[in-house]
Amino acid sequence: MHLAINLLASDFLVGTALGAAALFLGRRLYRRLQLSRAKHPSLTGHSKMSRRIARLLPFYEYGDSRAFSVDDAPAEVVALRRRSFDELAARLASKAPRTLQMSRDLEAKVSDVDFTNAYRVPFQFRALVRDRLPASLFLESTDAVRMTDLDGNEGFDLTGSYGVNVFGHEFYKDCLAQAVAAAAPLGPVLGRYHPVVRDNVSRLLEIAGQDEVSFHMSGTEAVMQAVRLARYHTKRTHLVRFCGAYHGWWDGVQPGVGNPRRVDDVYTLEELSDATLEVLRTRKDIACVLVNPLQALHPNKGAPSDSSLVSQRVGARADKETYGRWLRDLRAVCSERDIALIIDDVFLGFRVARGGTQEYYGVEADLVTYGKTLGGGLPIGVVCGKARWMKRFRDDRPTDICFARGTFQSHPYVMTAMNVFLRHLDEPAVRLHYASLEDIWARRVAMVNARMEEIDAPVRFVNLLSVWTTLFVKPGRYHWLLQYYLRDAGLVTSWIGTGRFIFSHDYSDEDFEEVVVRMTAAVLAMQDGGWWWGDEQLTSKSIRRNLVREIVKARLQRTRSQTA
Repeated sequence: MHLAINLLASDFLVGTALGAAALFLGRRLYRRLQLSRAKHPSLTGHSKMSRRIARLLPFYEYGDSRAFSVDDAPAEVVALRRRSFDELAARLASKAPRTLQMSRDLEAKVSDVDFTNAYRVPFQFRALVRDRLPASLFLESTDAVRMTDLDGNEGFDLTGSYGVNVFGHEFYKDCLAQAVAAAAPLGPVLGRYHPVVRDNVSRLLEIAGQDEVSFHMSGTEAVMQAVRLARYHTKRTHLVRFCGAYHGWWDGVQPGVGNPRRVDDVYTLEELSDATLEVLRTRKDIACVLVNPLQALHPNKGAPSDSSLVSQRVGARADKETYGRWLRDLRAVCSERDIALIIDDVFLGFRVARGGTQEYYGVEADLVTYGKTLGGGLPIGVVCGKARWMKRFRDDRPTDICFARGTFQSHPYVMTAMNVFLRHLDEPAVRLHYASLEDIWARRVAMVNARMEEIDAPVRFVNLLSVWTTLFVKPGRYHWLLQYYLRDAGLVTSWIGTGRFIFSHDYSDEDFEEVVVRMTAAVLAMQDGGWWWGDEQLTSKSIRRNLVREIVKARLQRTRSQTA
């Protein structure tokens, strides 16, 4: 009898344990599937898989004969391209010998130069471009929207100094001049505040709609501190970032390609997705959600760059209403789950509105980060946030702190330059200008697109106010060359080429009309060079299929050489 009871009890315990284990495993599997559903289906949305694929990708390059015919163009088109390329290279070399020579001198000495030179174009064309179309890195002066190199060549600035230059070079020169005069009596004293800091804080908190502020040395550092504060106050481990978004170079927000270190405390989810909102509602380990509103221009995709342009570039858009609604939905879920909503306004802040993207999209962040232009031309990072998120210690635990300090935070010259910038925002003319920005840039992008349509060019532009990206609406392997034709026409672009143009807000209509003339000349020159040849067999699918074959072949050759 006792044996039977013991067996029954044992069976009951085993069954209960198995049931509990099945329930636990089932719940974990459900949560895993839920998380997978919230990831963007591209490789960019799956950081571990993207790293594995990247490790398998071999380096190979096109020789001189193959470089002009990778799309299997007919012989006469290949000959035309070769002649056009030689003429372009000769023109660029003859225009700027001093600038190009000084640029070459830096290649082996400055790691940033070496990196950017390697990633201006698709890697298969790297050697050809480095040899024949070297980078032009030096400038001697600026004048309003124009830049002049060491050889006296003048070009229109389409770089925006990576986002710093919102109001124009002359404005920032004036900021710096006033800053030097205001800070001179104190000098570069660190550890105490220049009196102007008080006014800066008041203005920043009014603009951001927040309670407290902290100063840092870069936008990357500001984002790092915002994330640390969120983790500190929630006692949770994970942050959510969105597929394709950039938040600085630190590896805590770069879990995929570009970061060889394994990152286990970051969820990379899909933007504009109900599945993502469901993950936020149900998981208990999420401390913060990090948003870069520039992604409204290309949701769930990385910043476009000519180095990754293997066929056409499509899909960019800027739907203010849809993206604003998404941010407000995100805000509601974060409030419900006590998750910090961090808006990274390092790039877009003060470009789209006086109050940044919070004002532009009608959403309130728990923490907002600024940088770039806010320093009036000098480096700066700023975090503004609600008091509960900004506190760096606990009153009841004297050794429980979230320490953050840097020697050059609140540097007097940076603070005085910032004050000139912040006061500028309140000038009546500047407020009126902000109110007209959407109309101004919508009209300008429509003007350029109409011109491209008139000349039957496969080029279109999409904008988020003064931030533009280039679309190539026809398949082709040579779209990346347009950056060099633009340079030849006197338009200065950044190292990512046609992926992003950043206009300063001091462009007059006359300035912009001249830019359109030069863009048109560049596009026509490229068209005449045979670079946009294509027949009905040349499709995005066929281009990618051929690339896969090339990669497999190069991989096999590499494997054979390693085992030989």
